Amino acid sequence: MSRTQLTRSRPGTMSRALARDRLGAPAVLFFVLAGVAPLTVAAGVIPTAYQTTGLTAIPAAFLVVAAILAIFAAGYVAMTRYITNSGACYAFVARGLGRPAGVAATLVALVAYTCLQVGLYGALGPAAAGEAAAHLGVHAPWWAWALAAWAVITVLGLLRVDITGWVLGVLLTAEVTVILAETIAGLAAPAGGRLSFATLSPTGLTSGGFGAFGVLAVVAVLGFVGFEQAPVLAEEARHPRRTIPVATYAALGMIAIVYAGACWAMAVHNGDRHVVTAAAQQGPGLLFGLGGGALGQVAQLLFLTSLFAAALAFHNVVWRYMFALGRENVLPAALGRTGANNIPKTASLIQSATGLAVIAAYAASRQDPMTRLFFWLGTTGGFGIILLLTLTAGAVIAYFARHPHDENLWRRLIAPALAAVLLAGIIVLAIEHYATLLGVPPGSAAARALPAGYAVAAVIGLGWGLVLKIRRPAVYAAIGLGAHAVTGQLTPASQEPPQ
Repeated sequence: MSRTQLTRSRPGTMSRALARDRLGAPAVLFFVLAGVAPLTVAAGVIPTAYQTTGLTAIPAAFLVVAAILAIFAAGYVAMTRYITNSGACYAFVARGLGRPAGVAATLVALVAYTCLQVGLYGALGPAAAGEAAAHLGVHAPWWAWALAAWAVITVLGLLRVDITGWVLGVLLTAEVTVILAETIAGLAAPAGGRLSFATLSPTGLTSGGFGAFGVLAVVAVLGFVGFEQAPVLAEEARHPRRTIPVATYAALGMIAIVYAGACWAMAVHNGDRHVVTAAAQQGPGLLFGLGGGALGQVAQLLFLTSLFAAALAFHNVVWRYMFALGRENVLPAALGRTGANNIPKTASLIQSATGLAVIAAYAASRQDPMTRLFFWLGTTGGFGIILLLTLTAGAVIAYFARHPHDENLWRRLIAPALAAVLLAGIIVLAIEHYATLLGVPPGSAAARALPAGYAVAAVIGLGWGLVLKIRRPAVYAAIGLGAHAVTGQLTPASQEPPQ
């Protein structure tokens, strides 16, 4: 073997590939569910959503949104059989709707996942500060604990991906077990001694008008954010054609059951008419109080590990998207270079720097971290994922129109079209009622600025894609090709004329 061949076969500082065959189906599922962060959503998002929106049909919203996302997943998973890329939605949109649209979709994804990742520090810091004060007698501001978590995530973000996967797996198993135990305890002690199914009824979704459904849908989608991450791991998965679909559908089913059950139990235990008031008074205690005693204490501790695991998982998603763009020279090439452990250190460190800057800015401005950082940025990140999934559904239709392969009509047209229509409807309703979603007065600057940020990102992405088409045609031609952009080994489906 020549020296050149040896250099290409060994991972090093100039490698443009992620580690192959390192993640099995359980590890991929752990990554997906850790990004979903079950206990973070159950103890953080759901009580805050009850309080902020004043709506009680959240359990039904989770079930309906799960069905919509399952329809979306039919075409989404089918695409993974033909396109493998660490920037999954980026590659799908680029190959389906055109290269400029792909760049725009990636900037939307980067904004959305960054909002989700850094927003978690707004809950992690206060939760850790409260636990330390109550049990250790240590009193420190929320941002000090957020910085401690940030430092650990920075280090773990530079380690081998399979090590991170097992860390996430252990934490995830514990938190799901506790949520189920709290749910059972809450249902076993209903308010007034009667088990109510009212909050599970789909009729409650439109009791306040279709605008209420839009708000509830965004909250529910926020709970599912992360289920779409399996294709992002396809380059590193063993047997990806089997592993990715199994992980995606398993995650959707588990999430729907866990979330719908948990928020239903909160309503049952406190009473359908009183759960909103209870959420305002108790916050995360709305979940922790279902079981009480030792179970509640364990749940509070695992709430911290859940927030940490989610922040770590989203950190990894962000650097994968950066890596995908750097490898193809759409962004600086340094982002696409990996070291001996196949981790793009520059991309990972840039995301760490972003987290540090956000924590510092919120600490300096003395804004409420739980509402302004965790819920506002988390909700905005969830809204961005809806935008991304809608674009991807359209891309699935366009791609299979040119390359039908052996996919049936349901996967290549009907399911993605239905998903695109439903998701687009949620987007329209969410924009119209974004102030309700944030819990601010109508016309608030935040309700306009936060969703508008995605329009800015998309325009910048489209513009940069067109600049590449004119000034760097070789780079433009490789957009969305992933590893093929580096090796030059194109599959038949990738040999397409520029779009």
